[in-house]
Amino acid sequence: MKSVQAPAHLAPPAARQHSRRMAPLEPVSASARWQLGLAFFVLFMVVWAGFTLGGFVSPTFLASPVTMAHEGWLLFTQYNFLFDIGMTVWRVFGGFILAAILAVPLGIAMGTYKGIEAFFEPFVSFCRYLPASAFIPLLILWAGIGETQKLLVIFIGSFFQLVLMVAVTVGGARRDLMEAAYTLGAGHRGIITRVLIPGAAPGIAETLRLVLGWAWTYVIVAELIGSSSGIGHMITDSQALLNTGQIIFGIIVIGIIGLVSDFAFKALNRRLFAWSSL
Repeated sequence: MKSVQAPAHLAPPAARQHSRRMAPLEPVSASARWQLGLAFFVLFMVVWAGFTLGGFVSPTFLASPVTMAHEGWLLFTQYNFLFDIGMTVWRVFGGFILAAILAVPLGIAMGTYKGIEAFFEPFVSFCRYLPASAFIPLLILWAGIGETQKLLVIFIGSFFQLVLMVAVTVGGARRDLMEAAYTLGAGHRGIITRVLIPGAAPGIAETLRLVLGWAWTYVIVAELIGSSSGIGHMITDSQALLNTGQIIFGIIVIGIIGLVSDFAFKALNRRLFAWSSL
């Protein structure tokens, strides 16, 4: 005899709650999100420690968490690693801010005026597919191996992505809001300053947050060649010494700084554009 499953609304409360948690696109609470995210990090560390401390992987190829923490302590106490971190952060934000200052206005212009978009979009799309690392030999010839070269690598890697993403965000403005503004007597300039830019501002801010994350990948590439400071320089030196503990520690530091900056950007966006989530 077949069993008959009770309808969802007649199921016990615990079962209904479990079913609701597993529903597609069902949001989770902030505390549950933190707990789940932390649980994965703990699981990752346990697996890493199990493979390395258990002798399944040679320390030459992968240092254990204990060795990594010890090497990180030595970096801070004996090798002035704080200076390397400061240089890397300066390069990331310097190149990114320079790219944003130029890319956001151009992206707004392209999203607003289709003629400007038709003029710039093919070239910007072409450059978007060029890897920033491919420009390093040319940039060394043009700007040397100083800070300008490293800032330009991050600028090239961020600028073209920002331009297109901002243009798409502005160009996706709601037409009904524009028609309403025209009906109320707004001119072309008023449409831009009162409708397009305010409406696209949350999307532009989110675009800046995403591209900032990409900028962190470009800075390490820039520091791997012709650099005497920075996290990437430390990683290169550690590779020559087969010190995988320092290499892993440098990678983790980059991830932590990037995660902190990402959370800070999210918090700022929520504060500035709280109305967009209503």
